[in-house]
Order: sequence, then C-alpha cells, then structure tokens
Amino acid sequence: MADHDPMEAIEYELEEGRAFALGQAGKRLEAALAAFGAERREDLLVDAADAAWCYMIMREIAGFHDHDFAFAVYRVPREVRARIGVMRVTSAS
Repeated sequence: MADHDPMEAIEYELEEGRAFALGQAGKRLEAALAAFGAERREDLLVDAADAAWCYMIMREIAGFHDHDFAFAVYRVPREVRARIGVMRVTSAS
C-alpha cells in the first residue's frame, strides 16, 4: 500500500474551495457588468468596479496574475477598470 501524504487531501480541498470562490466571483462580475451595461449609472459603475476588484483578488489567490487577459474575456469596460480599488465614502448618520 502506498503512503499518502495527509496534506495532499487538505491541499486538494483548499484548491477546490479557491476554484469555487473564483467561479462565484466571475459570476458576480458578469452580473454587475450586465447591469452596468444595461443602465450606465454611477452606483452600477461602483458595483461593477467592486466586483472586478473582488475577481482580481480571487485570481491572485488562485495564482493567476494576468488580469488584462481575464478582463478582455469578460469585456470589462475602461471606465470600470479605472474605478477598481476606489473605496466608497459613506457619511455616518
């Protein structure tokens, strides 16, 4: 019987989780881009930029670093790319 490293199973589970999270982030990005494309409003631009930023982070975690390629595939508009990482300012009531 071959010896198995117990860490292999854990690493596999982690990779599976990262792949699922990346897929979810991609779906969120698609939905946000569709909403922004249908109605170009400031709040939808902010949502799309936030979704793109989250997608970038998940790609980084998964080991993918070529965001230009991914953004070309998703057809992320220039104005969305320009807003990635910009934080919303809300006033405290």
